[in-house]
Amino acid sequence: MRSLYSKFAITTIAIMLMSSLISFFLSNYYYQHSLKAENDQKMTNMVLEISRFIESQEIIKLDDYLNNIGKIGYQIYLVDENGNKQFFGAKFREVNLTSKVVNEVLSGNIYHGIASFPHKTFVTGFFANELKNTVGVPFQFQNKTYALFLRPDIKLLFSEMHILFGWIVVGIVALSIIFVLVSTKYLVNPISKLTKATTTISEGKYGIKLNIHRKDEIGQLATSFTKMAGKLERVDDMRKEFISNISHDIQSPLSNIKGYITKFQEEKLTVDEQRYLIEVVNSEVNRLSNLTRQLLLLSSIENKKEILETKRINIGEQIKSLIQQQMWKLNEKGIMISYSLPDTYVYGDPSLLYSVWENLLTNSIKYNKVNGEIDITVKGEVSHVFIEFRDTGIGMDEIELERIYDRFYRADASRNRSVEGTGLGLAIVKSALNIHNGEIKVNSQKEKGSKFTVILPRE
Repeated sequence: MRSLYSKFAITTIAIMLMSSLISFFLSNYYYQHSLKAENDQKMTNMVLEISRFIESQEIIKLDDYLNNIGKIGYQIYLVDENGNKQFFGAKFREVNLTSKVVNEVLSGNIYHGIASFPHKTFVTGFFANELKNTVGVPFQFQNKTYALFLRPDIKLLFSEMHILFGWIVVGIVALSIIFVLVSTKYLVNPISKLTKATTTISEGKYGIKLNIHRKDEIGQLATSFTKMAGKLERVDDMRKEFISNISHDIQSPLSNIKGYITKFQEEKLTVDEQRYLIEVVNSEVNRLSNLTRQLLLLSSIENKKEILETKRINIGEQIKSLIQQQMWKLNEKGIMISYSLPDTYVYGDPSLLYSVWENLLTNSIKYNKVNGEIDITVKGEVSHVFIEFRDTGIGMDEIELERIYDRFYRADASRNRSVEGTGLGLAIVKSALNIHNGEIKVNSQKEKGSKFTVILPRE
């Protein structure tokens, strides 16, 4: 299998060669249909000037004059009325002019051999060193009629330049190929690095560093790839943390239940001690039950994405009902709650939205201070509804705010086992709002409280 480098290099070189070939054919076509007639006219004007000069000079030595014309870059063929022939300048490769053409010129006609030269694919008429590829005119000299045929001597004209031109062409082609190979390596090298990085990621190693500093599409791809690798690394860390947390949160109450039951069976306990142990076991069972319930809720949210059943819901009534249910917790902690809950309607899944309000309210209670405050407001606009939960609790810093929607993550690590909870509440909130095309925003300051703002579309 060819590498991308070889494919790119071969393709580019092939394009160069093909372009050169097409350019040659187009140039040849242009010569045949345009320049050839112009060259013929130029040669005709030249040979007419020569013939007029000869006719005007009775004492000129014809052979010497034509020989000088041949030396400066022309090939000449001279025929008199008696059929005597002379050549001046470089030799013709082919002497293929018919006697009929010679007689027509001697009769007074002009021969346009350059313009009428047959089309050839790889050798244009301009370079064909043939006698019929000339221009012929008649003239009179010392009472005799002559036919003069002339064409430029290409070899003589380029005798000092053709080697230089040849080396220039060879140099251009060679340098072009070298530059193509170098530029291809420059283009393909970062792609090769990305390929190796992909293999590294497939092996579960995400800490990659790509030394690709470019501002083109490949540079953007490398930047996006690096960001993706970082996200995958965080996802992998979250997965490991998720397994660790769920293992701890399940194993810890199970171990407690097992220990207390063993103690209950092996020791002689008073009625009060038995009642205490039963209460502790019941608390651990409730903790397990709450954890599994929230895990099932998360799973059901993800499964409901395609089969969500929406109804017209009065958000104000839902939150009022929730406050009544949680009033004993509020009173137990001495929390003052205030709210503004006008009748406000949206379309959504009642149970999922109820779980959103429930988790936000229970968090406001759990992480609030004793004798703290909670304020809940609902504001309806034309297209969206804004629901705010504001508390005077422990608050969060920027590091905690970045992770509050991760599963099993609980802010305030020093107290996260003393405060009852699973760390799944805000993950449930985020998932439920996502499938309702809603969003949640949070503003929080350490030890000053938090404000969660839910934004839901009306339809």
